[in-house]
Amino acid sequence: MVLKVVILLLVCVVGFWCEESKYTTKYDNIDIDRILSNKRILTNYIKCLLDDGPCTPDGREFRKNIPDALQTGCQKCSEAQKKIVQRTSNYIRKTRPDDWDKIRKKFDPEGKYSKSFEQFLNEK
Repeated sequence: MVLKVVILLLVCVVGFWCEESKYTTKYDNIDIDRILSNKRILTNYIKCLLDDGPCTPDGREFRKNIPDALQTGCQKCSEAQKKIVQRTSNYIRKTRPDDWDKIRKKFDPEGKYSKSFEQFLNEK
């Protein structure tokens, strides 16, 4: 009986640990096209990321996860999050290079992760 309890406890702990090793999926269904197509909304999100303006709850969550996602190549991201990060990053890089440079300098000032993150952005 004690062995069963120990095994059950281990399964619960491992299950909890696995769940915690991913970012929340609460915002996976965000309408990224609406954000990217609206200059005012996109600017507000960029200001949030740069600590230059207020944040929505999802903006705070994204900002909190950026350093880890950058360092790990988005390993804790869901598939939806990977697509959102790739689409958003590539869009900002191409259409707002000055903002992209500010974001890059804030989260990767030494350029340690730029090569691996660039590879991630180019994944299909």
